[in-house]
Amino acid sequence: MNPTEIGASYDQIAERWNGGEFDRTNGISLHERALTFLEHGAMALDVGCGCSGRFADLLIDRGFRVEGMDVSEKMVRLARQRHPQVPFHCADICSWDIPSKYDFVSAWDSTWHVPLSMQQHVITKICRSLNPGGIFIFTTGGVDTPEEKTGSEMGPMVYYSVLGIPKTIQVLAESDCICRHLEYDQHPERHLCIIAQRI
Repeated sequence: MNPTEIGASYDQIAERWNGGEFDRTNGISLHERALTFLEHGAMALDVGCGCSGRFADLLIDRGFRVEGMDVSEKMVRLARQRHPQVPFHCADICSWDIPSKYDFVSAWDSTWHVPLSMQQHVITKICRSLNPGGIFIFTTGGVDTPEEKTGSEMGPMVYYSVLGIPKTIQVLAESDCICRHLEYDQHPERHLCIIAQRI
């Protein structure tokens, strides 16, 4: 599946993250941990922001100017309704020219929808968008080797890919980032959170 198709799949289920049943605490504690590695910060970007707005709320409360981007048009439309003061971009992270430098970038449950052939490019691009000392928090699959799959567990068909832990850490290092924290935050599921910092 290409990113446009992924966006169309998420358009069908965007309301799932917009209602009262969604757990708005999901990922918050790890974002709070990631912020402890940051000495100061002003600009933040949420890659694959969806529409819940929970990370934007956290970052705005901490004094950040926040931007968001997502490949799903409906997610972006709902996000703008929740946070009309925040700039949101409807774009494919694979080809999007990141418009600024950031002190904090989140990509929670999003970059694993990038085609496997583009994973290294996207991680590198995000790392290079960080100011020195900037933090990148993202989720990936806690596996040892590259993998890709499609699944319809959420309803519409969705594609996933990951580089595997060794290659991901290598790409971070080659992009002048140090891994500050790595956690299987939903063990025994292979849901892995990584916090990296630009040197």
